[in-house]
Amino acid sequence: MKKLGKYIIAVLVAAVFVGTFVYLYRRSRPKEAQYQELEAKIGTITKATVVTGKIQPRDEVNIKPQISGIICNLYKDAGQMVAKDEIIAKVKVIPDMSQLSSAQSRVRLAEVNMKQAQTNFDREKALYDKALVSADEFERVDQALKQAKEELASSKESLEIIRDGVSSSNASGSSTLIRSTISGLILDIPVKVGNSVINSNTFNDGTTIATVANMDDLIFDGNIDETEVGRIGVGLPVRITVGALQDLSFDATLEYIAPKATESNGTNLFEIKASVKVPSGTTIRSGYSANAEIVLQRAEDVVTIPESAIQYEGDSTYVYIPGAEGYERRNVTTGISDGVTIEVREGLAEGDKVRGTQILNKMKP
Repeated sequence: MKKLGKYIIAVLVAAVFVGTFVYLYRRSRPKEAQYQELEAKIGTITKATVVTGKIQPRDEVNIKPQISGIICNLYKDAGQMVAKDEIIAKVKVIPDMSQLSSAQSRVRLAEVNMKQAQTNFDREKALYDKALVSADEFERVDQALKQAKEELASSKESLEIIRDGVSSSNASGSSTLIRSTISGLILDIPVKVGNSVINSNTFNDGTTIATVANMDDLIFDGNIDETEVGRIGVGLPVRITVGALQDLSFDATLEYIAPKATESNGTNLFEIKASVKVPSGTTIRSGYSANAEIVLQRAEDVVTIPESAIQYEGDSTYVYIPGAEGYERRNVTTGISDGVTIEVREGLAEGDKVRGTQILNKMKP
């Protein structure tokens, strides 16, 4: 019995040893690779580039005052529509004391001259009625009175303009009333009642009372890299996507490419603009971030395969097709690619099978 037990143990040890050897041998043998088979299909390939930028109105105007003063009334708010020449605000003039004093002095002098001219006229009129002075002499006095009246009226109007910013004879064209120069939407009113404002002059740009834009005429404004600017041209179709509107897309047309680059972080960028066609009923706000997809190349009704099936060797491209003894190499001529699918111009026909990516490693029996 003891010998039988020893035999059994020896057989078990031998079985474990042989089993381990067989297992390791099978594991060390070359594995058979299996590949996904892909089919060549007829399709359309579009190669495009994406440019980031913003949606903004083509015409955006800053409304500035013609005189300096203090905002005393605001008649509009941001977000409201305004018509051309419609009043947005009113400015109260703070006159320059030197100019005011000079204007007042001019009025007083004009009044003195007017009284003297009136006295002279009355005296000459009485003598003329008695035929004691000639008609020429009377006409000179009459002319002097008319000039004195005009000078008084002019001096008073100048005083009103300096003191109030508007004259009684031209109240409708008052420079104290800030009017919109275009029809559109008020994007911003950066001032409040009581704020001081200054007019534009040689030394400053003036205070912006309001920003008005025509939101029915929008453009996309972005920048494209110098490596791609040579492949685009004015008139190309553009697809605009606005992320803030749940990826809402619009058609656009490229209408401007900057002739000069601007440098940004060591990269030369060219400004581009595209006119945006916004469907009616869609509200777009100025400054929305957007992406513009510009089609660089397009090939329709061509043989296509996934680009992962293409192999490269120097300047040659080839694929592997199923053959009698596995896969056979075949040279192909490729066209444009969108990064996923590539055009095959020569070497394959619709329905041909090609070797794709490896999907399973199977041990040889």
